[in-house]
Amino acid sequence: MLVAIVDYGSGNLRSAAKAFERVVAEEGLAARVAVTADPKRVADADRVVLPGVGAFADCKAGLDRLPGMVEALTEQALVRGRPFLGICVGMQLLATTGREHGSHAGLGWIEGEVQEITPADPALKVPHMGWNELAYVPGAHPLLDGLPDDPHAYFVHSYRFVCADPVQVLARVDYGGPIAALVGRDNIVGTQFHPEKSQATGLRVIGNFLRWTP
Repeated sequence: MLVAIVDYGSGNLRSAAKAFERVVAEEGLAARVAVTADPKRVADADRVVLPGVGAFADCKAGLDRLPGMVEALTEQALVRGRPFLGICVGMQLLATTGREHGSHAGLGWIEGEVQEITPADPALKVPHMGWNELAYVPGAHPLLDGLPDDPHAYFVHSYRFVCADPVQVLARVDYGGPIAALVGRDNIVGTQFHPEKSQATGLRVIGNFLRWTP
């Protein structure tokens, strides 16, 4: 099994790769993890991970600068139905539109908008940064199976994904109001939190993704 982590200049690639490699080693999975900017390598992958750090428009432009990459991602996710995971801005890029510093088209795989976080409590600062407990319904999605009691995950973001269909929000976090922490449909999922920085919770999510057969 080849797991492709897409390198499009978004940063944070090595920590994500190390977390996936750790899970592969500790769970004895027959998988190889490759960080790649080559759309042909992505097209050959069994699972695809799209990380992301920074502004929505910059990350989308980074993808667009790689000839054939968006097409390879679309083929894998929408045509072949390969398991696909977006992380942080990689999750936000699944949206129809991003509203960060203007209006920018996303991949449009999960209908919705990425909007600025506006906590109801003015004492809560933006960006939302640090550890928060995930709220979800057990059994809501295979990526959430077997999480630790009171699972906490690590967040760093100023914008949130507002899904058009609330059913596609699979887990939430409370930060002056509910924020989508995990979204998904069919073979496509995205985490607003960073599983590679979320210790036991994040490693479990990664392991679940690597074993997931949508």
